[in-house]
Amino acid sequence: MIAEIQVLPTPAGTPDDRHAHVEAAIAVIQASGLHHEVGPLGTTLEGAPDAVWAVLRAAQEATLAAGAERVVTVLKLLQATDDGGPSMADLVRKFRP
Repeated sequence: MIAEIQVLPTPAGTPDDRHAHVEAAIAVIQASGLHHEVGPLGTTLEGAPDAVWAVLRAAQEATLAAGAERVVTVLKLLQATDDGGPSMADLVRKFRP
């Protein structure tokens, strides 16, 4: 399964770190051990469906635990019933050097 997550917390961060709440979500994803890429408007990750779903939920909850008053989370998901479907690398290979 491939997922892209974008958390949109209110507020986005603290006076000392304007992206602190978003970074809390990214930290959860980084600590998960799943293959991931942090992008400018979201983070993409891939792995077994149960693992991906757990990390998505933990990332959203981490945003709130970091101090956000609320969070809107935008998800894009790709899940296949065949041999697992394409990987992140498969989907971008044509556009990478």
